[in-house]
Amino acid sequence: MITNLHIKNIGIISDISFNLNQGLNVLTGETGAGKSLIMNSFNLLMGGRFSKDIIRKGEEFCFVEAGIYLPEYKGLVEENIVVSREIYLNGRNICKINGRLATVSELKEFMANVIDIHGQHDNQLILNPETHIGYLDCYIGEKIQSKKERFLKLYDEYKSLKNELKKNYGDDIEKQRKLDLLNYQKNEIETAKLIIGEDEELEQERALISNSEKISANLEEADVQINNGAIDSISVAIRALGKIEGYSKEYEECLNTLRSVYYDIQEVSRSIVDLKEDTSFDEQRKNEIEERLDLIFSLKRKYGNSITEILDYNEKISKEIETIENLEDYIKDLKNKLANIENEMFDISKSMNKIRSEESVNLENKINNELKDLEMKNAKIRIKIDFNQNKEFSQNGLDKVEIFITTNVGSDEKPLIKIASGGEMSRIMLAIKRVLADTDKVPIMIFDEIDTGISGIAANSVSEKLKAISKKHQVICVTHLANIAANADYHYYISKQVIDDKTETNIKMLDEEESIKEIARISSGNITEIALNHARELKKMTLSIC
Repeated sequence: MITNLHIKNIGIISDISFNLNQGLNVLTGETGAGKSLIMNSFNLLMGGRFSKDIIRKGEEFCFVEAGIYLPEYKGLVEENIVVSREIYLNGRNICKINGRLATVSELKEFMANVIDIHGQHDNQLILNPETHIGYLDCYIGEKIQSKKERFLKLYDEYKSLKNELKKNYGDDIEKQRKLDLLNYQKNEIETAKLIIGEDEELEQERALISNSEKISANLEEADVQINNGAIDSISVAIRALGKIEGYSKEYEECLNTLRSVYYDIQEVSRSIVDLKEDTSFDEQRKNEIEERLDLIFSLKRKYGNSITEILDYNEKISKEIETIENLEDYIKDLKNKLANIENEMFDISKSMNKIRSEESVNLENKINNELKDLEMKNAKIRIKIDFNQNKEFSQNGLDKVEIFITTNVGSDEKPLIKIASGGEMSRIMLAIKRVLADTDKVPIMIFDEIDTGISGIAANSVSEKLKAISKKHQVICVTHLANIAANADYHYYISKQVIDDKTETNIKMLDEEESIKEIARISSGNITEIALNHARELKKMTLSIC
């Protein structure tokens, strides 16, 4: 469950923080007080899209943070999780899960297993038949899950093989042209006999040859200075120290050091002489190096930025040449693999179809019972499953699932999209959520505008359904209905006030008497004695139901 929500700089919300609890948490308040902004905050935490307009005027960023307690996930994740998202005017977006930076995609993936938000958007989702199979499979649960996992693994292989078969080398003329090009490239690379690292060695050698005159002159200068003074001077110093070394240990140490230096300089002198002999300008060698480097540069320009990349490219085209030369056998092998995978996918699809067909009847009955409770007594939904015998696979197998409904006795069965009433759509969606609540593992359910187009007895039924869902999930609900507010385990009032010429949102958890006054305001618009008595009666009714 969400234990605490902190919102900063979103719309008219300056900085609010409030605690939430297990059970049914209901949020009410006057229009424009900030209820929708709190829902927007939940959407941001879910990794939803945002507009810079949501950031409070005069501020540079907005921030949402939630403390979440997940005892049901013990062993899989930490029980106490802190999730936050910070958004700046310049587009900078910082998401964190327990202090660890996360991408928006990672945040979205994590929160999808934690929170389910039901709003008007969900009423649009259920109108899309492609979502219907998801509701059915969610209801079925583990009975179909392992089969779906195996199928999806095969489906990925299936798509990969199909894409490979779509590769077109053209007709025989086109295939020969491709082979000629690849063989030319292969021959050009292999004729060069490239060695990894040789370009660096050649560059170094070219630098030595190009600067041979300068190198030779400086080696000569060094040789002259060593032999025309340095060695003789050190030799004289050694003789001088040799005459007094017996008088002090320090004199002896200086003499030994000087002798070592003398021998080192003699060694350096011999090395310089050898280097002088090796330093010469070889025009032919320079030309050979230039030609080799030009060849390597030309190959880099065509096939890669380094010798390693060129050799890797050669290996790649060698395999492609082999594939094209043996294309007939290669395609035959691919088709055999594809046929085997298709057969297994078909078998799994038939098995999933059998499970879905059996379980869909149970789901139909449960949803229809819920619809009766929601004052849609004559409504009946039917889950239609079409099995594609042509092996036109999708990620769900070969089943196409669509929910149809009959709203009145004697009326024709229609797809859900043909229903115009927002109140009916809200109740159908709530009925589905209520049935799935027993199998849905998402611990937190948020309902926004669930009361659209609903009043009277239907409102009581909606309230009871939300209460039932809250027995197994934390439910957070924004509502305008007194019936739902009366059923709340925890009732929050959202208001706004003007401070220093700026509008700010406040939120308060109401006590029993405050809740009754707010229910009275919702039900009649004015807090009269009659409205208060009605609110108390609503409270008593909900307690008796519980």
